[in-house]
Amino acid sequence: MRQKQALTLEDARRVAAAAHAHAAAKQWNVVIAIVDDGGHLVLLERRDDTQMGSVQVAIEKAKTAIAFRRPSQAIEGAIAGGRTVMLKLPGATPIEGGVPLVFQGDFVGAIGVSGVTSQQDGEIAQAGAAALGG
Repeated sequence: MRQKQALTLEDARRVAAAAHAHAAAKQWNVVIAIVDDGGHLVLLERRDDTQMGSVQVAIEKAKTAIAFRRPSQAIEGAIAGGRTVMLKLPGATPIEGGVPLVFQGDFVGAIGVSGVTSQQDGEIAQAGAAALGG
């Protein structure tokens, strides 16, 4: 059997802190969700004054990114390009803002962000994912 990397709570905190710093610098109120490689919630942060609806959306974006091992934007882009069959993918939330977390070649989890525009959510998620390194 091969050994693989696993996301720790400390890793999730580092990713969330980087995403939080990026959002705070832009004064964007968002929810940041970090899930493990099974799509289970590890960490959730809702910045003050962020709408409650963004909680579930951020979680679902993160779950999409890890389930399909690609940014949720890729599915959104496919649909925008005419592949509407992608709307029927079970467990897919085709909205930008979910990014897989990869460390040393292993998919260890994902970050999902919701609260501002989808493009801004994606920018914040990318900033968080970059903090993992590897």
